[in-house]
Amino acid sequence: MKLHWSTRSPYVRKVMVTAIETGLEASIETQLSIVSLSSVNPDVLRDNPLGKIPTLVTDDGQCLYDSLVICEYLDHLGKGGLFPPEFPERLQALRWHALGNGLTDILILWNNERQRDPALQSQAHLSAYHAKTQATLDALEASIQQLERRPFDIGHIGVAIALGHADFRFGDLAWRASRPRLSDWADRMGERASFKRTVQYIPAAGA
Repeated sequence: MKLHWSTRSPYVRKVMVTAIETGLEASIETQLSIVSLSSVNPDVLRDNPLGKIPTLVTDDGQCLYDSLVICEYLDHLGKGGLFPPEFPERLQALRWHALGNGLTDILILWNNERQRDPALQSQAHLSAYHAKTQATLDALEASIQQLERRPFDIGHIGVAIALGHADFRFGDLAWRASRPRLSDWADRMGERASFKRTVQYIPAAGA
């Protein structure tokens, strides 16, 4: 299998965490693929008309896009267990994943906005992203023990990926200071081999 991949993307990291958790990491060939909102990567576009990463090309030539779809495919192929088979438990796993994934979406939009020329930045958007991020982090601080009591699944991955992205892009947010339970949980998740081996980073110049 071939995966369009980047060291910076939290969605790619989610797929790689899943690949490790399901025992399929060795089956995936990663291809560094740089994408952005303002440019088109022709190699990615050939496999995914949306031009996004992650994109997985399966061994039979099928192209899969969207990190959650790819994760479920890997879970199906591998050890399984990240997507509970029974609907009530599956719904809860997907609900937690949606909260984490939604936070990741907001963080990416927020970072894109604040990287614009200050004269062009929308203060309304920046304020909204900040408020939504704080509300989500507060909700997670209040409820993270519920997630902790659940068997490890895609919900844990989705939330932990979001918190890792907050650490990666928003050091100035200092989200941990007032959320000790969530911070401790994130640290424990970070000790899993799948998270240790997929830490987001910006490559050195020329790398």
